[in-house]
Amino acid sequence: MLAFVKSCADFLPAAMEAKLAEAIPGAQTERRIARLTLLFGFGSAAIAAVLHRKSWPEGLAVGAALAWLNFRWLRRGLDALVVASKAQEGREKPRVPLATYSGAMLRYGLLALCVYVIFKYLDVPLGSMIVGLCALAVAAIAASLYEILHRVD
Repeated sequence: MLAFVKSCADFLPAAMEAKLAEAIPGAQTERRIARLTLLFGFGSAAIAAVLHRKSWPEGLAVGAALAWLNFRWLRRGLDALVVASKAQEGREKPRVPLATYSGAMLRYGLLALCVYVIFKYLDVPLGSMIVGLCALAVAAIAASLYEILHRVD
């Protein structure tokens, strides 16, 4: 029942969150996607810097950081749903905590606000931030291919 009460993973201490993440299937793949997002994003920013692209490295790095933050919040929200559903197993009408829905909406609002502020006040090209945000998609594809090629039965 403690899992249901603390089902919104945004409020869990880091140690408890790590313990919950290990109990959830796919936790290793989630960590791999998070690491690859930063690796691909900052790697592309480094390549852009070497190629002397003026402000693209900043946009790529910011976009990758926002993609990582988005994935982290998404992962925590979905992990909270998994924990809540396991805690309510067997109930006829399970309840989803309101904080889980609120967290999802807040996530999109905060990301949009961050992109707006960065674009408006820091003069980072919007295209470079969008390409940086795509680092999450590339990381998810790479992690999926790794899982397919290195399947553990």
